[in-house]
Amino acid sequence: MVSTLDGQRAQDGPATHDVTNQAPPLTPYDASEDTALLQGLRREGAGWAEEDLRRLGRQAGSAQAQEWADLANRHEPELRTHDRYGNRVDEVEFHPSWHHLMRTAIAEGLAGAPWADDRPGAHVARTAGGLVWGHTEAGHGCPTSMTYAAVPALRRQPELAKVYEPLLTSREYDPQLRVPTGKPGLLAGMGMTEKQGGSDVRTNTTAATPTAEPGVYTLRGHKWFTSAPMCDVFLVLAQAPGGLSCFLVPRVLPDGTRNTFRIQRLKDKLGNRSNASSEPEFDGTVAWLVGPEGRGVKTIIEMVNCTRLDCVMMSAALMRKSLVEAGHHARHRSAFGARLVDQPLMRNVLADLALESEAATMLTLRLAGAADRAVRGDEGEAAFRRIATAVGKYWVTKRGPAFTAEALECLGGNGYVEDSGMPRHYREAPLLSIWEGSGNVNALDVLRALSREPGTAEALFGEFDRARGANARLDAAVTGLKRQLSEASQVTARRLVERMALTLQASLLVRHAPPAVADAFCATRLDGDWGHAFGTLPEGTGLDTILERALPGRD
Repeated sequence: MVSTLDGQRAQDGPATHDVTNQAPPLTPYDASEDTALLQGLRREGAGWAEEDLRRLGRQAGSAQAQEWADLANRHEPELRTHDRYGNRVDEVEFHPSWHHLMRTAIAEGLAGAPWADDRPGAHVARTAGGLVWGHTEAGHGCPTSMTYAAVPALRRQPELAKVYEPLLTSREYDPQLRVPTGKPGLLAGMGMTEKQGGSDVRTNTTAATPTAEPGVYTLRGHKWFTSAPMCDVFLVLAQAPGGLSCFLVPRVLPDGTRNTFRIQRLKDKLGNRSNASSEPEFDGTVAWLVGPEGRGVKTIIEMVNCTRLDCVMMSAALMRKSLVEAGHHARHRSAFGARLVDQPLMRNVLADLALESEAATMLTLRLAGAADRAVRGDEGEAAFRRIATAVGKYWVTKRGPAFTAEALECLGGNGYVEDSGMPRHYREAPLLSIWEGSGNVNALDVLRALSREPGTAEALFGEFDRARGANARLDAAVTGLKRQLSEASQVTARRLVERMALTLQASLLVRHAPPAVADAFCATRLDGDWGHAFGTLPEGTGLDTILERALPGRD
């Protein structure tokens, strides 16, 4: 029987809960559908990985993987210091979605696998995979990044590398805390920062005391930030009799007993909440020396170089993911009689974001190519990598927060609610500028490279020479940069590094992107024909070409 009220509703029209003018779910989509990414993959010597990258891209954009990302962040890791009987266990529990993400990343070679792959381009393929799988969530990129970065540092102690490297380069994920050599694969973490030191790691006070067994020490101290405490082994810095040194610390000792690794608390962070960051105390903690005593920074710096590249990669992935979300929304939502994507001002915003995203992606892959060739003995590429990674780390990670804020705004109020996923991206963005050295640390590192390693400047300007004569604005920027270089100081370090980064990105776009993309970037970023916010590209910019390249076939 139909009530009078039901009849009245039928006469009045649609119910109030009918939803119109909202974008449909983005999923499923292909996260590898990115022209700049695929062209860069081939150009940097890893075209052989394209089929696997496309498969991973479809998986990253699947409803299942996106749900894993959401759940891993909604259900944060929990610290269990003791078991039910009162025994100290210091374990971190994760939601199953975290383990699904980790298992996939490691199986796809996004951790230590490239070090066991002799194919040229193996490190490029891994970076491209990170750009694609980064469309899921960023937190689990921390342990995979450190596992990747630990291998070259560990090679400073060949007898340890012989034991642990095959496990760190494995594609098997085993989250259980067990004797490392009894597991099919391992994860590595890192502990350098202490309360009194921050980036000034030479002020570390954790003490390393030699034992009667050669190469074996015991540690005592408190680390302020130790990433991913659920890892199997850690590279840490401590003060040995011969000075600051690097040590390998396993969570479980060879005899099966737990090493002393007392997790005092997990950090309550702005973002990156799916990942556990901890404060552990060492007290009689057994550790193995990696490299010579007193050479801890030099030993671990290779690890830092690798993780800095991953900061650039993760920022670029975050930009791309945010752009895809913004473009999808704009294509399906209408206002003032037209779709947002067809309105000139929104097209300007999206095109400006697309320029920034492509420049970040292109630089990331160029850095990965340099790293790959440096590993294979190319000294010129090693010099370029030395300075360009610090330059890229400074600039690309700095652009992330402003970029994600603008992309979020493209969704309006819809982007401000947690269900959209955009607030998670926004909270994540600042981390990548802080992790592995803040902006000042990287700017000073560039000055250090220029003063102590003269070959780095030649390598950087050699890169610019490859585009000489192709764009007048770029040529003028290179000339101006040489002048800035001669006047460099700490006070002007940020200005110098910013200009280096923009000139480097412009040179790559001039050589490898369509003229509409390269000209727009050079006119705005180099020549100043630009405002102070995204969406201020000048009249006459090729918006259609830029957007079609960045967001193809997403209607």
